Amino acid sequence: MMVDSLTYDDYDSTLFSAPRCVREYTPVQLHTVHYSTHPVPIALPSCERGLNSPLALYSTIVTGHALDVLAQLPTGLCQTVVTSPPYWSLRDYAIPGQIGLENDPDDYIASLVDVFEEVRRVLSNEGALWLNIGDSYTSGGRTWRAPDKKHPVRAMTTRPPTPQGLKPKELVGIPWRLAFALQKAGWYLRSDTIWHKPNVMPESVKDRPTRSHEYLFLLTKSEQYYYDQNAVRGPNDRNLRTVWDVNTQPLHDVHFATFPPKLVEPCILLTSKPGDVVLDPFLGSGTVATVAIQTGRAFLGIELNPTYIEIARRRIAETNRLDQQVEQVG
Repeated sequence: MMVDSLTYDDYDSTLFSAPRCVREYTPVQLHTVHYSTHPVPIALPSCERGLNSPLALYSTIVTGHALDVLAQLPTGLCQTVVTSPPYWSLRDYAIPGQIGLENDPDDYIASLVDVFEEVRRVLSNEGALWLNIGDSYTSGGRTWRAPDKKHPVRAMTTRPPTPQGLKPKELVGIPWRLAFALQKAGWYLRSDTIWHKPNVMPESVKDRPTRSHEYLFLLTKSEQYYYDQNAVRGPNDRNLRTVWDVNTQPLHDVHFATFPPKLVEPCILLTSKPGDVVLDPFLGSGTVATVAIQTGRAFLGIELNPTYIEIARRRIAETNRLDQQVEQVG
């Protein structure tokens, strides 16, 4: 059997205008997903590609801190990284060692730079990193955040104070602070894509516009890297532009919008081939894993929160297709 051809464009709905994606025809027979908890030995993701026979893909999800797990991986293992790390001062996951609640955004940036230094080592020389990151505002001295009726998970019993040098109600500028820090660390900053959210939730603000976008940075390890411009095309078969209209997609298990598959899929198709290994060091609810399965890639996911690992496991089970048998081990 073959992975089917999937195309979506401006005509999918009145609210959705994503890049036009065409999956490669790829024979996939079996996709095995191994689960483990650090620090036990990691089953490395791989691909077995016999002559004129279907792919046998082996993927791995590890429960643990991203920096600790990445340090155990061999250099050059992965072809593409697609990830969305925890945003600063947005949510308390109540997990020791979590990133995102540092008192100073500079410390938050430094923590992520350390993680992505290991990511850069694990990435192949022709590999690419797609980094989704949102911005946040200073707390204005408030040390907590009340729950929202529709989004109770927004409640926080603790929030970082307003950092030195910033004022109350100020936009912090996290995405570009991080992008420039990664650039200084040695990454090639190749593109800043705007993820525009047509169905964004309204905000209860009256003195500024409602935010309806986030950034998706393309960074690479080398000046020359793998990029298939024909895998994803814009309207009228033009080269892809840097504003992508992609609706947010709620996930019942976590009660808030997650990384949408239609944002992830173009990234994977543009910078990897069937059988390549895709890495997400902040796997969350497993969107990158499910899209990797659907596009015939192996993957390695790292997640600190065991609750999210279970959500990812359920989502992966739901991606079983007529043309792909997904086996979960561990």
